[in-house]
Amino acid sequence: MPDEPDYIIDPMTLEDIEAVAAIEQASFRDPWPARYFFTELSSNKLARYLVVRHNNRVVAYIGSWHIFEEVHITTLAVEQGYRRQGLATLLIASLIDKTEALGAEIITLEVRPSNLEARAFYETLGFATVGLRKRYYQDEDALIMTRVLCTK
Repeated sequence: MPDEPDYIIDPMTLEDIEAVAAIEQASFRDPWPARYFFTELSSNKLARYLVVRHNNRVVAYIGSWHIFEEVHITTLAVEQGYRRQGLATLLIASLIDKTEALGAEIITLEVRPSNLEARAFYETLGFATVGLRKRYYQDEDALIMTRVLCTK
């Protein structure tokens, strides 16, 4: 896990969009354009985004939607030079802490079946595959992965 003084987790702001969009472009086959992040932050009342800063620079981010007792991770990426340092784990743990306090019970996400590395990562965090979304991506289905956060 990264040392706390080196990394700061903050809510994402409009000023962070350029940096987040650059990480998104470098990380995904079908990246979101910057305008999607703008819409998420400015118009989507369900959206919650966090960033990790290192030396005042955004190096990772996570996006989610909070729908009643469910949290849905919409996107998660770490800048290439910062991968494998625990930042994705840190972001997911922070998201879980914040959302459990708001009454969230489950957290879900979609992942490409071909992305074995991401699937294994999510499994180490307690996510399990619970379904399939046909043609979710332009060129591939998506696996639905879920983790139970708390029970009533």
